[in-house]
Amino acid sequence: MEQGEYVVQMKGISKVYPNGIAANKSVDFSVKRGEIHALIGENGAGKSTLMKILFGLEQPTEGAIIVNDEKVHLASPTDAIARGIGMVHQHFMLVPSLTVAENIVLGITPKKSGMFIDYKKAVELTQEYAQRFNLHVEPDARVIDINVGMKQKVEILKALVRGARVLILDEPTAVLTTQETVELFHELKNLKEQGFTIIFISHKLKEIKELTDRITIMRGGKSVGVYDTASITEQEISRKMVGRDVILTVEKDEAKPTEVVLSVRDLQYVNEWGKRVLDGVSFDVRSGEIVGIAGVEGNGQRELVDILFGLKLPEEGTATVGGENLIGRPQAAIRSLGVSYVPEDRMAFGIASSGSIEENVISDRYHHRRFNKGPFFKMKTLHEESDKLIFDYAVHCKSRKQEVGMLSGGNIQKVVVSREFSSDPILIIADQPTRGIDVGATEMIRKKLVELSREGAAVLLVSADLNEVMELSDSLIVLNSGKVVACLDDGNWDDIMMGEYMLGLKRQSDEEIGRSCHA
Repeated sequence: MEQGEYVVQMKGISKVYPNGIAANKSVDFSVKRGEIHALIGENGAGKSTLMKILFGLEQPTEGAIIVNDEKVHLASPTDAIARGIGMVHQHFMLVPSLTVAENIVLGITPKKSGMFIDYKKAVELTQEYAQRFNLHVEPDARVIDINVGMKQKVEILKALVRGARVLILDEPTAVLTTQETVELFHELKNLKEQGFTIIFISHKLKEIKELTDRITIMRGGKSVGVYDTASITEQEISRKMVGRDVILTVEKDEAKPTEVVLSVRDLQYVNEWGKRVLDGVSFDVRSGEIVGIAGVEGNGQRELVDILFGLKLPEEGTATVGGENLIGRPQAAIRSLGVSYVPEDRMAFGIASSGSIEENVISDRYHHRRFNKGPFFKMKTLHEESDKLIFDYAVHCKSRKQEVGMLSGGNIQKVVVSREFSSDPILIIADQPTRGIDVGATEMIRKKLVELSREGAAVLLVSADLNEVMELSDSLIVLNSGKVVACLDDGNWDDIMMGEYMLGLKRQSDEEIGRSCHA
């Protein structure tokens, strides 16, 4: 029997949660066989919920799903996988201590007998699929030791080994270098040529224009249109997403840095696997400047930020703010020095998800005299402050009393930055501040970072978005294998040069690094 044009059809999909929030409102979404189809929209537009429904992680309130011309009920990811649907999540679902081959066959493990894995067969299966789909990996390498680009390939191979013909990729380039992104796109186009279908979720409009065949745009839980990618401009896409023109290019005056605020010297850190992930890191961040940290994810950025905000202790080295030691201090004491922190994992470290928006945006200032009188809170003043922050940072919510955990990712991030940016900080540590959020929220956060730096704050920006870190930073530090391999302070950089430093293909001399990092 000849198969129809569409491999996936979702018709009239609605999803209403018990609290009354409607994430999807009668959405139609169809994907043609053998195409690369972009699904885009603001945070809270409903695209994540729609894909969770397609992968069996959520159940629709109403609507029908048709796969290969057959109406199906996807009660779980197991059902979706059985129907040839695979999903690669933005945050990789890999076991660091296992090898590449072990991760790929996890759950479908070939066994010799009883509980023992037939590791030889696992390696052979990995090699067979890697060769067939031109996704080159190292079967015997432990996942903890491979780079992010290879981890991405491992996740794709995991789905292909399980029989996926439709691949859902959630923000697949969020942590890749320019070179790795080019390689990934080549591999995805190769899969398309072999008849695979790819649903590509991204906020990077340039990449969507380059890679995809068609685009579905969502807004407010509904589909606002399906377009041939070649027929629509990036500006038109962003306008349909957010209802206005979005300008992601941030204009900024030349930095005029003054005194040193953050001083880091010879930080050394060995992780729980015995791997040295910070190796002699030294740099300064001065008042009035943005210093960007660039590097392929997994090269020490996470550990550096954790040390600076009291989440980890280094083996050696010092870090001071305004001359005061940071190492070993409780987080409350670090905040008392004027340090604000926008964490990468906003759900774990940025909010109390069961608390209200008001409780979260003012959680760091209850003790201020302005908000209390003796043992009593000035509730009117607290309400006014939270309402002002909600308005200034365009947090989309029903009221200040709404539970923050029920907001979209972009609005949760706005809650976090509204609190952190409004606390009169002398140092802002911004860790992946725009990861996984829409163009409107990204525009606002980037502008605020520049404004605060020009008003005198020192900003340490850690971002896997190479365009973001190049555009916003006044100086750039590149980490590779836990070492500073370049420190650039002249604005003379591009994505090719940065990629070479990030991949360890180039390195500045120690003299150049010391001079530019003021270390």
